[in-house]
Formats: sequence, C-alpha cells, structure tokens
Amino acid sequence: MPEHTSFFSYFVDWLFQQFPALRDNVGNLKHVLIKTEPVDPLHTLEPLVASAFVVLLVTLLALGARAQIRNVEEAVIPEETLTLRTFFEAFIGVFYDMMKDMMGPRRAKRYFPVVGTAACYIFFANCIGLFPGFNPPTSTWNITAGCALVVFLSFNYYGLKENGVGYLKHLCGPWIGVAGIPINMLVFVIEVISLCIRPITLSIRLMLNMAVDHLLVSIIFGMVALFLPIPILILSTLVCVVQVFVFCLLTSIYIALATEHEEHHDEHAHAKAHAPSHAEEHAEALHA
Repeated sequence: MPEHTSFFSYFVDWLFQQFPALRDNVGNLKHVLIKTEPVDPLHTLEPLVASAFVVLLVTLLALGARAQIRNVEEAVIPEETLTLRTFFEAFIGVFYDMMKDMMGPRRAKRYFPVVGTAACYIFFANCIGLFPGFNPPTSTWNITAGCALVVFLSFNYYGLKENGVGYLKHLCGPWIGVAGIPINMLVFVIEVISLCIRPITLSIRLMLNMAVDHLLVSIIFGMVALFLPIPILILSTLVCVVQVFVFCLLTSIYIALATEHEEHHDEHAHAKAHAPSHAEEHAEALHA
C-alpha cells in the first residue's frame, strides 16, 4: 500500500470515479471558504469518510449492547464473559464515575451524554489506527477541532443555562481596583482569551499525539518483521486510551467550572431553607 494511503483512500477514489463532480467540489470548497489554493480532494475527504465509518461502527455496537440489556430482569445479572454489554458498562462507567466524583451525581447525569459520546467516538477513532491499512481520523486536525468545538459550545451553553448573566460576571472575577479604578474589564478580556484557547489546545493535543503515534507504528511496521511491532502496538493502545481519558477529563473540568457557581448557590439556598433560624432555635430552647 503506498505511503499515506489507507483503505478509505481507495473508497474515496471509487466515489470520485462514480461522481466526477464530487472531486472538483471538494477540491474547491476550501478555496471558496477561506480563499486558499485548491487542496487535494482525496486527503480532504478521507478523514471525513473515516469519521463517518467510526460513527456508524459505534452506532451498530451501541445498538447491539442495547439489545442485550433490553430484558431488565436478565440485565441485572452480571455476565461472566466479555461481551458488548460488559464492555460498554465498564467503559462508560469509568467516565461516569469520574464525572460524579468531580461534580456530583446530579450534574454528572445531566452532562454525561456529551462526555460519554466523546469517549466512545474518540476511543474507536483512535483504535482503528492500530490496524494496518487504516488511518485514525483523530490524527487530522479538522476532526479533532470539530470535537473540541462541540465541547466548547456545550460547556458555554451549560454555563449560560445554569448561571445566566452570572456566568459572564464570573469571567470578570472579583472586584479589582487600582487607585479606585476597576480593572475587571482587563480580567474579563484575559478570561475570554483563555476560554477561546481551550478548544485549540484540546484539539491540537489529541491530533498531535495520535498523528505521531500512528506514524511511529507505521515506521516500525515497515522496518521489522510481523511480530516485532507488538510492543509498539501495546504502547500505542495505551496512548489511545490515555488520550481518550485526557480529552474527557478536560471536558468534564470545563463543564464543572462552567456550572459550578449555580450548583453551589443552589446547595447553599437549599441548606439555608432547611436550617432553623435563630428565632426558631430560641423558641425550641425555651420550649425545652
């Protein structure tokens, strides 16, 4: 197989043969959007096709796992062997427990769909790069930037939904004054810049790690015999899992920070509502 070519490349090339106009449209799309030179349509469309393949794969596996837990009476009994059901229960449980320890069970249950979906997609997208002839879509910045953009929009939406204008006030920080002049606007600008940098670092971290990991595996496969790359594949598997955990951990932290203020406010108001006042305590003491 030629360098930088995967099975998806042949599939995309077949699509171009069946739909000749598709090649020109894909090649000129970037030129139309950001006024750059036309790009290679093959390498532009290939990560999108690989990403669609991962989405389809995850969907089919999820439907298979759902079919195994449809019978509630049988689903409560743990299975002794590794099946789709036990895999997803263990895999998803790790990230749910992480979120529950970080932000409590109520918020973890509410915001878990974003983190759980990201975990499943990134894990399988990373792992298909372990098989010869497949390039992981997460080694392309367009794909990881899309994932990070979804996370960025999600945690800001959750923050505004939970705290309203208080979410923006939180970016200003506490009142800071120099010679009686507030400089919170400077703090606000710095916080906004820091907020916008998050999806960039989140996407580049995942893309670079997976691209370098896949390149290393490809080089080792080309240099040595069939069984010698096994230690590298074991290390690559560890890299795939660690990158999923890091991405979801940072996503959970961003969501927790965005929704933390309102949560604490609710807990404080709830405790205050159920706590007896000084007059009630005094009346109870007199009654006793």
